[in-house]
Formats: sequence, C-alpha cells, structure tokens
Amino acid sequence: MSEATPLPGDNPGIAFDLLAEDGAARRGLLTTAHGPVQTPAFMTVGTAGTVKGLTSEAVRASGAEIILGNTYHLMLRPGAERVARLGGLHRFMNWPGPILTDSGGFQVMSLQELRKITEEGVTFRSHFDGERHDLTPERAVEIQELLDADITMVLDECTPFPAGEGEARESMERSMRWAARCREAFTRRPGYGLFGIVQGSVYPDLRLASAAALTAIGFDGYAVGGLAVGEGQEAMFEVLDATVPALPTDRPRYLMGVGKPADIVGAVQRGIDMFDCVLPTRSGRTGQAFTRRGSVNLRNARHMEDSRPLDPDCPCPTCADHSRAYLHHLFRVKEMLGPILLTRHNLYYYQELMAGLRQAIEEQRLDDFAADFAQQQAAGDLPAL
Repeated sequence: MSEATPLPGDNPGIAFDLLAEDGAARRGLLTTAHGPVQTPAFMTVGTAGTVKGLTSEAVRASGAEIILGNTYHLMLRPGAERVARLGGLHRFMNWPGPILTDSGGFQVMSLQELRKITEEGVTFRSHFDGERHDLTPERAVEIQELLDADITMVLDECTPFPAGEGEARESMERSMRWAARCREAFTRRPGYGLFGIVQGSVYPDLRLASAAALTAIGFDGYAVGGLAVGEGQEAMFEVLDATVPALPTDRPRYLMGVGKPADIVGAVQRGIDMFDCVLPTRSGRTGQAFTRRGSVNLRNARHMEDSRPLDPDCPCPTCADHSRAYLHHLFRVKEMLGPILLTRHNLYYYQELMAGLRQAIEEQRLDDFAADFAQQQAAGDLPAL
C-alpha cells in the first residue's frame, strides 16, 4: 500500500517525512505541535505524569524526544479536567516536548472482573477507590484532548491472549467501529494527530482486515496493538510480517508495548517507526540493567567489589560517575538512589540503541548493525574482576 486515505479538514495535523530507507526499515521525522521526533523512536513511559524517579530534565538528557502518558491513570488521578485547568499535561509535568497518550483501553481490559464491555464502550470501577466510570470512544478522545496530547490513540479492545479466531474477530470488529467514532470525535488542529490501532490477535487475515478498515477511515498514524501479551517473539514477528506491508507508507507505524532491545531491532527491520515500553524503567527499579553485552543483575553478589562502571562505553552519568560496587550497595540497602541511577542508565541505553538504528538505516547497513547487536548480546556480561 502506498499512501493513506486523505484526512478531512483544512488542518494538516502532524507531519511525517521519510528521510531514508534500508529494506523495510525507515528513517523518518515526525513533526508535532510541541516539536520534532526522529524515528525510529522509543517513547519513555510516564504513566501518571512522571517517568518514575526522574525529572523531566533528566529524561530529556537521555536523548528522549517524546514521552507517553496514560489516559486511564490520569483520568482517575488527578483528572483530565483538572490537568486542563492547570495548563495541560506538558505544563503540569514540565515536559515541553511531544506527548503521546494511550487511550486507556489496555489498562481497562486488564481489570477483568471490574469492567463490562458493550458496543457503547467500557464501564469499569476504579482499582483505586471502586468509583464507577464510563469510557466511550468519544470520552477517550475528549480526555486526551483535555490533556493536550500531541498524539491521541483511539479507544480499542485489547484482545486477550490466547483467543480463538471467533473471539478475536468479534473483538477486532468492535475496535474498528470504535475507531470510526474516535475519528468523528477528534478535533483536527495543526500539530496534533490521531492514531488507529490494528487488532486481530495472531490471525493474519484478521490483522489485514483491521488494517484495511483503519486505512479506509484515515488516520495520522497506525499502531499495531495486542502484541507483547504472551505470544512470544516469533509469533509477534510473524504478525508484523503480515501486517506492516498493509499499512500506509506515508504515515508513522507504532508497535505498542514493545519491548526488549532484540524485539525493537527486529521490528525496525520490519518497518516499525515508534515504540514504547515500561521495561527500561521498571527494570531499573528492580536492579536489572540493559547493556551492549546483554542484561546485568546488579543485585548479584559478584558486583560487590567491582570498581568498574556498569558499561564503560555508555555516556550516561550513572556509568561515568559510579561503580558496579556502589550500585550493588544501593540496591542491597534499598536506597532510593539505586533505582534512580539505574533507570537513568537504562533510558540512555534505549536512546543510544535508537540512535544507532537511525544511523544504520541512513548508511544502508542495518542488517550488519543487527548482526553485531545480536553477537554482542549473546556474548554476555564481562566476567567479574
């Protein structure tokens, strides 16, 4: 497929320019109301208006250009209307750059016994205080506009895994009807965009039907949802192989909730432009670091007297100023500085990985980059001193 269905209205929304290609991989520039984003891009997750443990300045210093906020959590606390009265999410959390907000569908679907799905939307009870809420496609869009998100996501039903083909079809088709309602509710304005979400579980025919339905509606970007939910990397890549070629080439493509570094490299090779995942921040809080030679558990006793930096080639302040022994000590005594320093390192690592992928695409050597990446990861961490 070449280009998307033209979008209605006079306002151009967000802009996406392809700068280079290497096979299916793309190097691009996404321009939003709050600034540009170089792609392929990794969006750091700031669920409740904060990247846990870090200031916005520290997140920006890692190389992040865009962050993700969570509609579900922000609608419950402090409330979308309150954030709007306080000047929007950018001012509220002191993040001047672009923000993408997910629609809350994934979080609501995970509530299980606390929610009910109908054609109208989702009725659920807050896991904080039990208060009842109704989340319709129209309300999901309204909340994200109140937050002043540069990129709004449609409300979708995240199909559980595993799911039979009939269940997956019913779920996908409902999501497509909701997507059309989101398109009608969205206020088009310069620098702001709405992304559709492809569903269909692991069934290629359903994924293609979903992609076709979304393209016919017309969106500023297209996400692939419902993956990284237990299907495994091989199945995820098979879904991408079937789905991505059916998406418009002139719009950004976003793989939601992914993921591990190897997942990102493989997805970029298949034409994905944008990613988000809690993994680098969550792992940072539990003592797991990502490095060029694979993951490292700083709680392991072998680091107790290791004076080396975590990764000697990493430019982050954690590696420049602190030893493995010190990081191990912080986690052992449960000092809050440990998770802060390791989260900061992990964000630098992810942004360095994305910068390397962008450069490799520009230089037409992505396959070599991917091979070198896999070899280094397989080599494992350096032995203890």
